[in-house]
Amino acid sequence: MEWNGVLDHYFNYLPVKERKNIVSLSEGNSPLIRARNIEETLNDDLKVYLKYEGANPTGSFKDRGMTVAVSKAVEKGEKAVICASTGNTSASAAAFAAKSGLEAIVVIPEGKIAFGKLSQAMMHGAKVVQIKGNFDEALEMVLEISDDYPVTLVNSLNPNRIEGQKTASFEISDFLGRAPDYHLLPVGNAGNITAYWKGYKEYYDSGKTGRLPKMTGFQAAGSSPIVDGKKVENPETVATAIRIGNPASWEKAERARDESGGMIGKVTDDELVNAYRTLAASEGVFCEPASAASVAGLFKMDGTDYFDQGSVITCTLTGHGLKDPDVAIESSEQPKTVGKSVSEVLEVAGL
Repeated sequence: MEWNGVLDHYFNYLPVKERKNIVSLSEGNSPLIRARNIEETLNDDLKVYLKYEGANPTGSFKDRGMTVAVSKAVEKGEKAVICASTGNTSASAAAFAAKSGLEAIVVIPEGKIAFGKLSQAMMHGAKVVQIKGNFDEALEMVLEISDDYPVTLVNSLNPNRIEGQKTASFEISDFLGRAPDYHLLPVGNAGNITAYWKGYKEYYDSGKTGRLPKMTGFQAAGSSPIVDGKKVENPETVATAIRIGNPASWEKAERARDESGGMIGKVTDDELVNAYRTLAASEGVFCEPASAASVAGLFKMDGTDYFDQGSVITCTLTGHGLKDPDVAIESSEQPKTVGKSVSEVLEVAGL
């Protein structure tokens, strides 16, 4: 069956009124990959699946929410969209705005955005503005602008973003024929954990599934306001996508955690990078550093009695590794340069 994006496929679960208003890049339908090599390294007996959102058109899960947010803006006759971003939201907003003919304005924290993401927003024709401040300050600014000027906010505070992002939980349940026992994912602005929980509950309430997963989120240790119970004024982590000190969906994330009987923990940058490299080297899956928080959390909780033996685990990998190639190069063994001889190449290659 032809795939025409999440709005077309799950139209009855989403708020767009008429199909003619759909703005789509055929987002969604991302692969759910069995992580058998990782499973063999675990102490617990678990089935682990990776929901690889880097396969979306702009390389991240943001496309799921953006198709709905921009489609609703078109439906309402809006002329422009605006967002604050550490990268992925700006790339997605710019791409869908380009597709729809709307203008896109993105406000980013200076020096705190990966070039892979910034290049996307620029190429799609967005008006990019850098401010001398962090993400939270950028978000406050775009909230004020969207209140006072005729532009639509497309950050995850826009409920249409959450509506689109929940479709990943539908896809997982459709693929597995059931909901997982645990769902692990990174937590930055906390829209995703909110969205997945909403989707799992909707499928459960409609009789599509017979269980609900325990929502299990992980923040970076240098940017863990939910875990620490207080706003982080100057968040710091190698994982730029979750470098957020005051999550917009903080309370909703705690509700998802509590209602599901799950948890929100934190992982260090070293744990993040270890998981990031392990995913690429053992499973062939290249994700951005923030994405690896879910698998870093899996490693951290393995053997602690948190997981029931034999459980099915899904881990969201939120974005593609090419979003932030600098970290990949910095955390890998550097290439060796040799002369133009086969013997030298063979020696370095260990053959």
